[in-house]
Amino acid sequence: MPTTSAQLHVHSDGNGDVVDLTPRIAELVAETTGGGVVAVFVPGATAAVTTMEHEPGNVFDLRQVLDRLVPREQGWEHNRLNHDTNAHAHIRAALVGPSETVPFEAGRLMLGTWQQIVLLDFDDRPRERTVIVNIIA
Repeated sequence: MPTTSAQLHVHSDGNGDVVDLTPRIAELVAETTGGGVVAVFVPGATAAVTTMEHEPGNVFDLRQVLDRLVPREQGWEHNRLNHDTNAHAHIRAALVGPSETVPFEAGRLMLGTWQQIVLLDFDDRPRERTVIVNIIA
């Protein structure tokens, strides 16, 4: 099975920023004939990758749900022990997960009509993120 790897460099504003990766991943997959899967992974303990409808209302709603589930201001032990402020980011990233695998056929991602691959950056500051993309054909 031939494998192609690439790295995407993404600027994020942090604080729950949601960045659509789909066009850049679709460009990489478009160069592949036949079918296979693309694995998308973000290194780091405060970011995640998932699929969703990337539109302003849905992004707002997702942020609201995560704010309620894992509030920023909480007596987090991580913050106390490490003199830190981003325990909520670690927990949110753990809940969502660092990767997604999406099938493709004839150089096209097999996503649903309103489904995009997104990077979620939960850290409490802007970051430059690296996203690893492995195409397995």
